[in-house]
Amino acid sequence: MNIVVLVKQVPDSGSERALRDSDKTVDRESASLVINEMDEYAIEEALQLRDAQGGEVTILTMGPDRATETIRKALSMGPDRAVHISDEALHGACAPQTSLVLAKALEQLEWDLVISGAESTDGRVSVMPAMLAERLNVPQLTGARKLTVDGAKLTIERQTEDGYEIVEAEGKAIVSVWDTINEPRYPSFKGIMQAKSKPVETKSLADLGISPDEVGLANATSEVLEFSPRPPKGAGVKVTDEGDGAQKLVEFLASQKIV
Repeated sequence: MNIVVLVKQVPDSGSERALRDSDKTVDRESASLVINEMDEYAIEEALQLRDAQGGEVTILTMGPDRATETIRKALSMGPDRAVHISDEALHGACAPQTSLVLAKALEQLEWDLVISGAESTDGRVSVMPAMLAERLNVPQLTGARKLTVDGAKLTIERQTEDGYEIVEAEGKAIVSVWDTINEPRYPSFKGIMQAKSKPVETKSLADLGISPDEVGLANATSEVLEFSPRPPKGAGVKVTDEGDGAQKLVEFLASQKIV
C-alpha cells in the first residue's frame, strides 16, 4: 500500500505569532516554525499501515524553502521519501488554491491512500481533505479516531461529540485523523541520521502544469482587510454580591456582548 501523508509547516502555537504589515500574511521569517501537530498522528498511522501491509509512505508538503526543516523532521519518524512543492508564486495562497496544487501533485504520484491531520493549528479551517476529495473524485473519510484497512475496504470511526460514527469506503480515499487515533513515535537517533539521505523531490508550479496567475495572494479567494495586536490583559471586573450580584453579572456579560 502506497500512502501519501500531507504535512504542513506552521508557526509554533506556543510562541508569539504576527502578521506582516506589508501584505497581512503570516510573518514566517520571525516565527518559530514546527510541523503541524495533527500531522504527526497522520504520519504515525501511515507508518503503522505500511509496517503491517507493506508499501511506501511519502510525505507531501507545500511551502517555502524553509519547509525543508519540517520535511526532514517528518522523514526522521520513518517515512520513505518526500515531495516538496515550492514556488515563490505560492506566497499567500488560500485554501482552494492549496487544494489545487496538492491535487495536481497527487495526480503525479502513485498512491492508494492519502492521510492528513484533521486540521492545522494556523488556519483551523479543516477543509483540505474535502477539497482534495472533490478535486480527485475520491471518497473522504474525515475525523477518524480509528482506521481499519481490509484489502480495498477502508473503515473509520468518525469522532463526534456524542461518540462515533462508522464510515466505509472502497478504493482510493482521503482520510483525516484526530489526535485520538494513536500516539506518534519519537524520532530515534538512527531515524534522524537516515532522514538526511532520504530522497526529497522538489516541484515547482511549472512541474505541476499550474500557471502563477491561478495562485498566490493577488488571486486568493479570501483577504485580510485589517488586523491589530491582541490588547493587553486588563485587571478584570470584580462583582460584589450585595443581594444584586446576579443582576450585576448579567449586566456585565451584556456589556461585553456575551449574552
